[in-house]
Amino acid sequence: MSRRPIFHGWKIVGAGAVIQSLQSGLLIHAFGAYAVVLNQTFGWSKTMLSAGYSLQRAESSLLGLPQGWALDRFGSRRVMRVGVVLLSIGFALFSQINKPWQFFGAVVVMAVGASLSGFLSIVTATVRWFERKRAKALSASSVGFALGGAAVVPAIVWYMEYAGWRAAALLSAVVVLVVAWPLTGFFGQGPEDIGAHVDNLDPEQVERLTSARAEGVAEKHFTLNDALRTRSFWLISFGHASALLVVGAVIAHLALFLTEERGFSLQETSFVTSGLTLSQLMGMIAGGYLGDRWNKRLLASSAMIGHMVGLLILAYASSRLMVWLFVPLHGLAWGIRGPLMQALRADYFGSTHFGQIMGFSSMIIGFGMVGGPMIAGVMADATGSYRAGFVLLACMAGAGLFFFALATPPGVPASQTQP
Repeated sequence: MSRRPIFHGWKIVGAGAVIQSLQSGLLIHAFGAYAVVLNQTFGWSKTMLSAGYSLQRAESSLLGLPQGWALDRFGSRRVMRVGVVLLSIGFALFSQINKPWQFFGAVVVMAVGASLSGFLSIVTATVRWFERKRAKALSASSVGFALGGAAVVPAIVWYMEYAGWRAAALLSAVVVLVVAWPLTGFFGQGPEDIGAHVDNLDPEQVERLTSARAEGVAEKHFTLNDALRTRSFWLISFGHASALLVVGAVIAHLALFLTEERGFSLQETSFVTSGLTLSQLMGMIAGGYLGDRWNKRLLASSAMIGHMVGLLILAYASSRLMVWLFVPLHGLAWGIRGPLMQALRADYFGSTHFGQIMGFSSMIIGFGMVGGPMIAGVMADATGSYRAGFVLLACMAGAGLFFFALATPPGVPASQTQP
């Protein structure tokens, strides 16, 4: 009996999960640990270190529109391979830094590489292969992000303490090139290029399906100009940005907050990060299941409560128990909401011009990833504590609840672009 071949869309999901795991564990979640070591080694301020993280996210946001055009024009594989090489070079440069300008230069190279080889490229490829199972596929791909924080961060922190942070950065450069480059081979084609069908369902099967489609699944595919004329595009973008105010601040400052204000060791902090990403992983599994069955925008709206309440608890945490209470609240909210952002956009605007639409959105949501760390860092330096900054960001994130709730499906696009 011959085995049925694995649907290529799931191969893309698996490869994307591994690549995101590397970027999450070696770069994004590890940044907090590097910040602690750089602060101890060079005496650099929280404002400067948060500026480095914000620069990394700002670079990714500014790349959004040209990267989206390149993805639609040249395909994911070529774009991602350029990114893998740049990310590896960036880690190698980071391992040699001694001065602030070297730090910022290395961060820029890493940011460009991570952007080209990471999230936007992976999501753009994934949405072309799935519709009815879109939330599940995007959640499965994003699982790598959570696993990277849970499994890779403790290992990289241990290696930093064993061999030094420079050796850890150099090892990261090698791992990225050796592991990520071969995985880019799965990207670059859509189902129509190899005679396959979206969701691995031929048209006759789709006609026989009785399950309801998600709210707002686009029959017509929007151009970027079409999407910009809709209220939904801006509400989803503003809601996404408000969530990333919290996400960005936590990623950039959690390690500094726990070690300096709550007396945690760096290794103990890595366990909190692991708990956070494990909670995120459980949220992704739940979000992938519920997102294809329930209303995505209302799920995202509900998740904003977890972001807001979790950060408020962290701000006033007077014991380790309160810190660990923050972990599932923020982690589950992050995991449930995260993949739904892209699924919502693909449902509402279609997949034909998704790279450009998501790329433009990245410039808006980037204000959250840039603003959150900067607000937390500047206010911590000014007041001597993270509390005021965390409270302000939690209140700002609360607006996202209303943005998502009001982001109802758009009408028919003006250009009537066919897929």
